[in-house]
Amino acid sequence: MVKPLVAIVGRPNVGKSTFFNRITGKRISIVEDTPGVTRDRVYADTDWRGCNFTVVDTGGIEIHSEDEMWMHIKKQAEIAVDLADVIVFMADGRQGITNDDFDVANLLRKSNKPIVLAVNKLDNPKSLNHFDFYQLGLGDPVPISAEQGINIGDLLDEIVKHFDKWHDSEEQEDDTIKIAVVGKPNAGKSSLVNKILGYDRAIVTDIAGTTRDAIDTPFKVGDKNYVIIDTAGLRRKSKVLDDVEYYANIRSVDAIRRADVVCVVIDASQEISEQDVRICGLAHDSKKPSIIVMNKWDTIEKDTYTINKYNDELKEKLKFMDYFVSVYISALTGKRVPVVLEEINKVYERAYQRVATGILNEIIHDAIAMNEPPTKNGKKLKIYYASQVEVCPPSFVLFVNDPAIIHFSYKRYLENALRKAIDFRGVPIRIMLRNNKDY
Repeated sequence: MVKPLVAIVGRPNVGKSTFFNRITGKRISIVEDTPGVTRDRVYADTDWRGCNFTVVDTGGIEIHSEDEMWMHIKKQAEIAVDLADVIVFMADGRQGITNDDFDVANLLRKSNKPIVLAVNKLDNPKSLNHFDFYQLGLGDPVPISAEQGINIGDLLDEIVKHFDKWHDSEEQEDDTIKIAVVGKPNAGKSSLVNKILGYDRAIVTDIAGTTRDAIDTPFKVGDKNYVIIDTAGLRRKSKVLDDVEYYANIRSVDAIRRADVVCVVIDASQEISEQDVRICGLAHDSKKPSIIVMNKWDTIEKDTYTINKYNDELKEKLKFMDYFVSVYISALTGKRVPVVLEEINKVYERAYQRVATGILNEIIHDAIAMNEPPTKNGKKLKIYYASQVEVCPPSFVLFVNDPAIIHFSYKRYLENALRKAIDFRGVPIRIMLRNNKDY
């Protein structure tokens, strides 16, 4: 299920990034790191009081003149309006209320989305001067100091209050499979989308009114409903030369967040680049089922071993997601394009499969018998019981005597044992440890 998206908006230098770092990078939140993958810090998953959500920082733009300021602020606010489920409007309590604050508030109010007003940089709890911000008409302002950590919990409480309504609307969604098609510019994403939508027996209906870089198009094949999200090409941050591409990147990352399955399109006629690997990492980091679509296969001179050679290169460069599924196609000619949709359906089903508790524990016990758990400071790890607690991604909890004993390599060994026994190709899985005394 897609998590609620919380966007932090406001004027430059009001402390948006400090707040973002506070709730995603400190121990207030729970953030899962992915080894070996560097991701631009645009989005981060976190939680508060058991509520999981995604936060986006719309800051990080240099303002060079007063004439450009409103243009940039408006763009940030529009991004929040387009994508967010809850908006945190942050103002500077030291500077006080400004005309720009009124302008942004008026724009956000038209969105009819929940807005939480945070007044930042109030470092002294005994002299919180935030009452002027009632003039913005956005409800009760929450005085905070993101730098000092003052009242951060109160602000997070106000944010998560709006999630119940969001979850109610999410539960009304049907069984439509959302597919994000991502990749570098000119990899052939739009050609692939057009071929998929051109299937025989496919019923295509365009969504009107969207002129953004990520365009949703619903279609139907047989009795299955889909939405395909065609995105602008993702470039490295150093190559993003203007705001148009900056926001295109944000929307592409958001497309991955919203998707049930991610198709990473790579140009097979070129060497697999660091950026291709990074985009795969975005899908992996977001714990999304995915397939690697090697496009322009018609341009490659092939022999019996060509596919093996390409797969070996993918294995080398995608060590962090060695569960990947690859498909070799030509979006231009349409060759093997039907296989893409077939693989999408397969990885989607794998992501939602549940492993019977008895079978799961048998797999874990067999793995332990083959390779005994590690010992730390003379204390040996004991695994008492295993249970699957979630799907998409499939998530498993191991109840142990001491979670601190386990090493990353042994955890990876157990994951590999699960993958050997159960078909999770194309699907990231999670293994979590809990102290048996806590349950």
